Amino acid sequence: MYQVYRNIMDSRHNPLSALPPAQRLQAMLILSVMWSTIFCLTSASWLWYGELVVGHVLVILGIAITAMTFRAAAEKKQNSAATYRDHPRSDGTSRYDDVWGG
Repeated sequence: MYQVYRNIMDSRHNPLSALPPAQRLQAMLILSVMWSTIFCLTSASWLWYGELVVGHVLVILGIAITAMTFRAAAEKKQNSAATYRDHPRSDGTSRYDDVWGG
């Protein structure tokens, strides 16, 4: 159970680890707000069947969005091709916009 929790909630172990820290934080914050909203709306509508169905649909959509986010981050990690900045010239000179400190 702990491993499942860590694979989803710990950004150092889930597929979002491929993202830079700032983007990882943004993705985790957006997902946390989304899940908080889903659970609040679901728990507020437990007395009515129609709203209960809506709650289930929200949970399913939340799982789908989370899975798509994790899958996109994992694919980015697999397909992360090196850019020209990752391979400096052997003579140590700058490349293109590196001259400006980028």
